[in-house]
Amino acid sequence: MPPSMKRLAILTSGGDSPGMNAAIRSVVRTALGRGLEVLGIRNGYDGLIDGEISPMKSVDVGGIIGRGGTILRSGRSPRFMEPEGRAAAARTLKENAVEWLVVLGGDGSLTGAKLLHEEQGVAVIGLPGSIDNDIPCTDLSIGFDTAINTAVEAIDKIRDTAYSHDRVFVIEVMGRRNGFIALEAGLAGGAEAILIPELPFDLPGICDMLRAGVAKGKRSSIIVTAEGAATASSVQEFLQKETGYEVRCLVLGHMQRGGSPTALDRVLATRMGAEAVKVAMAGYDCHTIGLVGTKLVAEHLGVVLSTQRNVDPERLLLAEVMAL
Repeated sequence: MPPSMKRLAILTSGGDSPGMNAAIRSVVRTALGRGLEVLGIRNGYDGLIDGEISPMKSVDVGGIIGRGGTILRSGRSPRFMEPEGRAAAARTLKENAVEWLVVLGGDGSLTGAKLLHEEQGVAVIGLPGSIDNDIPCTDLSIGFDTAINTAVEAIDKIRDTAYSHDRVFVIEVMGRRNGFIALEAGLAGGAEAILIPELPFDLPGICDMLRAGVAKGKRSSIIVTAEGAATASSVQEFLQKETGYEVRCLVLGHMQRGGSPTALDRVLATRMGAEAVKVAMAGYDCHTIGLVGTKLVAEHLGVVLSTQRNVDPERLLLAEVMAL
């Protein structure tokens, strides 16, 4: 390696999200275009600890912009949660003369990046990759748009069956701690009720709503619940017992993580990946890239991780009005 050539490494961590490959492609090609050498780290923080690191060329990221998942593979690393694990990770970076590390993942992955910077002095730039869209200081995280489109497609298909058989369907989407997916997919899919963990919900009231709908001649209804609010099976059991209606449930599960990313996620990931390289070379050393309005911003990880992103209750009220 020529003495003047600097190195940047990238890893993906935590749960995968559609658009991660587009971000990897963007980071690699932007860095190469700026005269950097790029290293890919396989298997997230575990791979960093174990030295699973190798050079990446432009050809290595050809044809991946539309692929789901991550070619670098991902996972969660209990070892990295310990100081000894982070010290080992820093040694790998030092041994490979890495000047900047780009971390693509959710809040847990970004927390790890912040600790790596604070304890080991590693320059880190985060990219928000999460279908949950719960990362503060960005309007959208990579993968969210694809996840809600996957959920909406399922809602649309289930509604056809629900109408044909005069049924109520309860659809459970991902979201252990937040209801961003449920809220957006439910609103877009015309759900009659949306249950999210951040706000109280009234199952007896939903029963009344279903009865009123039937009295008006409504043939079917869709209830969307985030997994952290209530399971589809528990809602199904309650509604069926209280109303006597035929209720079915569907759990979308991890299918929301996979699949080809939407155009929005591909462009967002491409923009964010290029910006990560740009700000790294400009001297930022503990930041994450976010989208605010139409503009990309670099916010300090300390600010990001000490802030909470909240759902907009007005969207839930709008969904309730639309269900009348």
